[in-house]
Amino acid sequence: MDQTAYAAEALRLAELRSLGVLDTAAEQAYDDVVKLAAFICDTPIALISLIDEDRQWFKARVGLNAMETPRGIAFCAHAITEPDALMEVPNALDDSRFATNPLVTGDLGIRFYAGAPLLTASGAALGTVCVIDQVPRKLTEAQAEALKALSRQVVQLLALRRANAELELLSRAQSLRQRELEDAQKQLQELNDELSEQSLTDALTNLKNRRAFDRLLANEYARALRTRSPLALLMVDVDHFKAYNDQYGHLAGDQALQAVAAAIKSQARAYDHVARYGGEEFAVILPDTQVADTRAVAERIRQAVQALQGLHRPVTVSVGAAMAEAKTDPADLVNRADQALYQAKQAGRNRVHTLL
Repeated sequence: MDQTAYAAEALRLAELRSLGVLDTAAEQAYDDVVKLAAFICDTPIALISLIDEDRQWFKARVGLNAMETPRGIAFCAHAITEPDALMEVPNALDDSRFATNPLVTGDLGIRFYAGAPLLTASGAALGTVCVIDQVPRKLTEAQAEALKALSRQVVQLLALRRANAELELLSRAQSLRQRELEDAQKQLQELNDELSEQSLTDALTNLKNRRAFDRLLANEYARALRTRSPLALLMVDVDHFKAYNDQYGHLAGDQALQAVAAAIKSQARAYDHVARYGGEEFAVILPDTQVADTRAVAERIRQAVQALQGLHRPVTVSVGAAMAEAKTDPADLVNRADQALYQAKQAGRNRVHTLL
């Protein structure tokens, strides 16, 4: 085989294998073709033969049990060498190419063969639709044309198979890409959520920060007005914190603020919102909370801070409490809680003052 023929054969084999049809299970569409070929041509055997590198393999067959034969003895291997023509062998014993072929001299006893090449759009002959008989004969012109038409039908089936396989691969690729995109979006959302949470969290105390507090208070205030439910606010300030910070240093001051924050958080209920308002000042939003419960939570916070251990000296807080009023706004509630806090400071610190 010269270089040109070798290259052409390599391309033909590549196209055949790209179809993914070799060694696949029987399929009705192909089986119907060989049944029709045998009926039209009035032969006991009809095959769809695909010529692989060293074998011919039958995608569909009637009248023959074998699934494949060696390429070296295949009539169809000769037929694909002239892809534009139907190859007809009226009597194999009279044809020098086949007279000693074991398919002719053996039990199968082939005498008549006709094969129409499976010619693809690229010009590759992948195999044939062929009919076989054990007696010499010839096809009529109508039978020959029908056999050619059936070969074209098989080529269309193979092209459809390739298209479906490509669509399936594309669908899988798209599904994989979609999953990758969803994963990326999920990761991005998680990162955004984390960044959002960081932007709303005080780095020192891990409480909500002032920005988060403003949002939460606005939301809770609107809900309280809508549902006509009570809403309270506590402003909590560490007593003499500047002196503590100056005496023991900023690191000790930070540790004290962390301890105070944890103490406040420990006394808040699951639905309360605790925030670091600024510096040594904290805020606690108390949804659905009546006056008596507001005073009780404030007093628990004051006592929890006073009971803190492990600091350089005891730390106390002053607490101002206020209740939301129907005809005011969140800013007014903060101002009134601040006023109550101021009065707690003025009264001697380490106490709760309510402006309710």
